[in-house]
Amino acid sequence: MSIIHDPSLAPQGRLKMDWAKQHMPVLNRLREKFLEEKPLLGKKVAISLHLEAKTACLAELIRDGGAEVTITGSNPLSTQDDICAALASNGITVFARYNPEPAEYKDHLIKTLETKPELIIDDGGDLVSILHSEREDLAEQVRGGCEETTTGIKRLISMEKNGILKFPMVAVNDALCKYLFDNRYGTGQSVWDGINRTTNLVVAGKTVVVVGYGWCGKGVAMRAKGLGANVIVTEIDPIRATEAHMDGFRVMPIREAAKLGDVFVTVTGNRDVINGEHFTLMKDGALLANAGHFDIEIDKVSLEKQSVSQREVRKDIMEYELQDGRKIYLLAEGRLVNLAAGDGHPAEIMDMTFALQALSLVFVDQYAEQLGSQVAPVPAELDEQVARFFLEANGLEIDAMSQEQKDYQASWEL
Repeated sequence: MSIIHDPSLAPQGRLKMDWAKQHMPVLNRLREKFLEEKPLLGKKVAISLHLEAKTACLAELIRDGGAEVTITGSNPLSTQDDICAALASNGITVFARYNPEPAEYKDHLIKTLETKPELIIDDGGDLVSILHSEREDLAEQVRGGCEETTTGIKRLISMEKNGILKFPMVAVNDALCKYLFDNRYGTGQSVWDGINRTTNLVVAGKTVVVVGYGWCGKGVAMRAKGLGANVIVTEIDPIRATEAHMDGFRVMPIREAAKLGDVFVTVTGNRDVINGEHFTLMKDGALLANAGHFDIEIDKVSLEKQSVSQREVRKDIMEYELQDGRKIYLLAEGRLVNLAAGDGHPAEIMDMTFALQALSLVFVDQYAEQLGSQVAPVPAELDEQVARFFLEANGLEIDAMSQEQKDYQASWEL
């Protein structure tokens, strides 16, 4: 029995899903294969992802593969109630609604696990964390699963190193067809979609500070530059900082960048990378946005303590007035701005990522015993399969090596 906000929103959600599905040719090709082969027949699958239209297409694909699917959100502000209603009306159990209280959000995660899934898809590690802490009784039947994002993989690697991981998890985020495209082009575009939609302000001519230059940070900086911004990158990694410099961006410590930025975007996966010290240095009118998984990258507690008043000036924009009269604006409560204040990554990007999720889920089910309790990579052949499907869907062809060329590359003799 689903727990959702409003079942009557189903037709509206279905329209969104139909639009997304129309632009997800790789998933559509996989759907034909899944409907014919039923690779997940009889399996119970639990999913915790950002619950919007593209995710819904993945959930229905897994259902079409023969699984019994239960889904919940992975962030309180990214869940869309009309999508929940559409899924619930089409045979998928949903425990989610937009902006629940923290206790309710946690209860949705637990209810999803109480369906006793054999396979899971996680985003940020919430399901895995619960299965290894307060509800270990529900972990016994879990064969394995897949993790969507960098933050979750970091948590999983820590669990593996400490010898407490109970089942294999495939690191989907580390696949080439995930981070090269989803993290870079998907995050790059969707972050600015969210910021621009929310603020209705121009980017050109502004100074944008990108905190973190991993694959997501690269995309955010690249798109900011394309929109006409002057871009500063802050980093702790000397190699990434060098790369940012070579890519044409200014590189400096966050303490120096805090004085210069008009817009700040955090993409680190770590906590308090913008903190109380930095707020005291910022310009009047500075905009703060986060694109990391959790709402901990911007120190909201310090911001609240330093402010003398707070008010919502537009939907998803909170104004904090400081003692000296300066005003700082926090977007989407410091949660993922591209999902909490937007529709997330473009459909064509998530098409590749979710194809990897579906194929990796079948893989971990087939090879769970051989994999053991480890964080496993996505097999290279699955990565390549998704890329080939994408090229074919876009009418693109590539070359192939001749046998002589293969022999030459395989030989140590010139």
